[in-house]
Amino acid sequence: MHLSIFAKIFKMRREGKTRRDFSEKPNPKAKSSFRNRQNEKKTVDDGKMRLNKFIANAGICSRREADKFIEAGVVTVNGVGVTEMGLRVSKTDEIKFNGQRLKSDPPRYVLLNKPKNYSGRVDSASSTTSVMQLIKQACKERVYPVDKLNKTETGLLLFTNDTDLAKKLGASKKNIKEIYQITLDKNLSQLHLENIREGIFMNGRTINIDSISYINGKDKNEIGIENSNGGIKLVKQLFEKINYKIIKLDRVFLGGLTKKDLPRKHYRHLTQDEINILKRL
Repeated sequence: MHLSIFAKIFKMRREGKTRRDFSEKPNPKAKSSFRNRQNEKKTVDDGKMRLNKFIANAGICSRREADKFIEAGVVTVNGVGVTEMGLRVSKTDEIKFNGQRLKSDPPRYVLLNKPKNYSGRVDSASSTTSVMQLIKQACKERVYPVDKLNKTETGLLLFTNDTDLAKKLGASKKNIKEIYQITLDKNLSQLHLENIREGIFMNGRTINIDSISYINGKDKNEIGIENSNGGIKLVKQLFEKINYKIIKLDRVFLGGLTKKDLPRKHYRHLTQDEINILKRL
């Protein structure tokens, strides 16, 4: 997708506007004729989808945001400006956003067991290898990670082109169970372990995690944590608050997904049951 499209989207969002001047202005007088042509079609409706879903599947934005762009008049279907909600389109229709044709891809869901020393950046300009290199053969569609594991962090990383699901799983206030195995720069004292269990006051509120424990048979700096609120960022902040530094982090569980039969550096596609579970979270 051309960067110019995204640049204009972000500009619209910052300015809180829904109507802008674009290089290709749809013809409002043609809306009724387009509707008539649609009604005159005698083909069955199989395979059609709502226009906002088509735009979301193309990776532009979420369905809700797509409705705003449709209303703003920046979307055309077969050369005709469309501002009505609920229009259904097929893959053979020519849909353009700001004058550039969109292609709606089928949703893909790829789970990677990320190794160390791979950058979490999608477009890494450094010499560090990006995680995108590890899943480039997974599918022809362009998929993106729903959140980020940095260069030193390992474990489960989900990629998708399903913008609605990605937005939900990547939200800072998500309520999705994750389990991490972490290594600290020093042994975690029993007192601090109990403090974390009871809740740590931070950023004006008490932070509680689901559970924390030492890992059996390991040193006291090897910790297992289960958390359903705030993700990795919150866990890091919590330990920084009590003067510990995480030197290793491995995500072993993500919203029902595990690393079972998935070696480091390998990926697999989610099953339909797994996809359904994530969508119900």
